[in-house]
Amino acid sequence: MREILGRRRRLRFWRKGRPAPQLDAALTCATVWKWPVLPGVGLTTGGGRADRVRGCACPDRECVVPGAHPFDPGLLAATTDERMVRWWWTQRPTAPIVLATGGRAPCAVSLPAVAGARALAALDRMGMRLGPVVATPTRWSLLVAPYSMEQLGELLHAKDRVPSSLRFHGSGGYLMLPPSETGTGQVRWERAPLPGSAAPWLPDVEAVVDALVEASVSTPSGVTPPETGEGSRLAY
Repeated sequence: MREILGRRRRLRFWRKGRPAPQLDAALTCATVWKWPVLPGVGLTTGGGRADRVRGCACPDRECVVPGAHPFDPGLLAATTDERMVRWWWTQRPTAPIVLATGGRAPCAVSLPAVAGARALAALDRMGMRLGPVVATPTRWSLLVAPYSMEQLGELLHAKDRVPSSLRFHGSGGYLMLPPSETGTGQVRWERAPLPGSAAPWLPDVEAVVDALVEASVSTPSGVTPPETGEGSRLAY
């Protein structure tokens, strides 16, 4: 009951004041960039402080990606329809933003945060043009142009080694977008899309994958992000 009342208070606050930042961000993704989105499951609260996260709002008490996945609606409901997006985030103003990757939407490659920082530094030294980069305290994700599973398979088959810490978000996958909050912390832009632009430019996966593989291989698994003290190979 306390949790329901808290949600109602937050909803009244957002209706009376400015729109929640999640709504603005979701509308930009859906209507300006034409990226299909849907609300994520989010986090529970409690313990005497309304801002203290307690875990995933889904029924799975052992959820390995708390707050960082679709639940209801499911991933197939992702849309670019403005009315649907407005309705979702009016009902749940602080819901995380989930991007359904693949198809005409961006794909992504994610890796542990420490390896991600090394990879970006290496790509910058090469003068490589990058698209948006999404960061959490534990993982960084480089958005890339849509790719097929066949294309990805051929690309990875040519590699001597592909670290298990690398994850590929293609067709049928998803990615959390800023300003979402997950069990591992705030989702932010490490490299933000240019404001006021059309759909952000995206590099091909072939242009960045070598640097990502090399950074993942050369980063010891015990290295921890200094700002969190958490392991660099966590669930999300």
